[in-house]
Amino acid sequence: MPPARNRRRAPNTRPGGPRKTGRPQDLVRRTAFDVIRAVETRDAYANLLLPPRLRDRGLTGRDAALATELTYGTLRGRGTYDAVLALCSDRELRRIDAPLLDVLRLGAHQVLATRIPPHAAVGTTVELARSVSGPGQAKFANAVLRKVAMRDMDAWLQIVAPADADTTTRLSIAHSHPKWIVSAMRDAVGTAEIDELLAADNARPRVTLVARPGRATLEELYDAGAEPAPYSPYGAVLAEGDPAGIAAVRDGRAAVQDEASQMVALALAEAPLDGPDARWADLCAGPGGKAGLLSALAAQRDARLLAADVQPHRAGLVRRAVDDRTGVVAADGTAPAWRPGSFDRVMVDAPCTGLGALRRRPEARWRRGPESVAELGPLQRKLLATALESVRPGGVVAYVTCSPHLAETRVVVDDVLRKRDDVERLDAPGVLAGIAPGLAGLGDGPYAQFWPHRHGTDAMFLALLRRT
Repeated sequence: MPPARNRRRAPNTRPGGPRKTGRPQDLVRRTAFDVIRAVETRDAYANLLLPPRLRDRGLTGRDAALATELTYGTLRGRGTYDAVLALCSDRELRRIDAPLLDVLRLGAHQVLATRIPPHAAVGTTVELARSVSGPGQAKFANAVLRKVAMRDMDAWLQIVAPADADTTTRLSIAHSHPKWIVSAMRDAVGTAEIDELLAADNARPRVTLVARPGRATLEELYDAGAEPAPYSPYGAVLAEGDPAGIAAVRDGRAAVQDEASQMVALALAEAPLDGPDARWADLCAGPGGKAGLLSALAAQRDARLLAADVQPHRAGLVRRAVDDRTGVVAADGTAPAWRPGSFDRVMVDAPCTGLGALRRRPEARWRRGPESVAELGPLQRKLLATALESVRPGGVVAYVTCSPHLAETRVVVDDVLRKRDDVERLDAPGVLAGIAPGLAGLGDGPYAQFWPHRHGTDAMFLALLRRT
């Protein structure tokens, strides 16, 4: 949960009370609760589960917007809300039944971070608690949430995250991030920007589209209400509306893709190499965002892309994103079925903690711990080593992670290159600046790091490496 000065308000409420819709308000809240529980119990992702739930339950327009706000807002703000709830409950949080605790978090979000009047937020949440846990627990929820409603967010933050508290603890509670993530982010961005970065993680991200070149045009997206993206020559920003309502998106000629994701794919395509430029590869292609753009770019140059993913169902998603010229295989990027030196350009979008996409997947911050970084490290190093063997001398490899964690970014690259004398680091910020002249704030090189608070994108890392 960001500090009160930065927090977003629910888009479909107004002063004076909840909107009269004729639809039971508990259906909206029940939908948000069901998705939150699935995230907790089944490791589901809210961004994948919520849209079909909204369709199945007939929630559209402002009802769908409220369900979305309640779902994502509760997941983002969980750390802050737990600190407040702990002071308002006579039970330890770990002794509260998990479903009821999620109800309380949902209620705390409505009370502290939306324009829903406190009495309405408390009343509707108590009714949800009654349906989830029974009358006795509803009385408990009522008592707790009435205490929550006694103060606004600013006042609660002065209590649960006071200025004289340990810095890591204060930032963790105020911005609703686990302490280990706060520490890792501060190591990556520095102390001067850490507040701004953590606040940006809790802001609602824009919907960014890509018009895959040769398959769709930006004008099609503009005609559907989108606006030019700041950096990507193929990007557009959709301020409101459902991307699935755009014909080019439905047809797969355009797609939803974060602008940093577009830019790192473009950087691989534009990085200088020596020799031919006909064979490209994406070793971790699923679900197909970068592969879809690389496929379109390759086709314009009469090059061919091979897209591989170790999981067959993800390889199937890639197939939908690419053209017929692109080969798609279910294959392990660490044990390639192709010969060494087979490709001119290789993309390695390595599996990582996903700390760079917490705006879009807020539950990821609660799902992983610091041990995840150590667990993923060997795989990241092996994938990069395989990519360097798969590219020919003179060819280029892009190592990409959707994480700013130093142990997943420059440390991986430096460790792998320490064992080789046949690889040079290219100036990634310079290549990106050649694509978008106004793009700055990526670091001093040779690596590039996107940031949500600087660029309005996911925190994506890029290293460009050329075999010599």
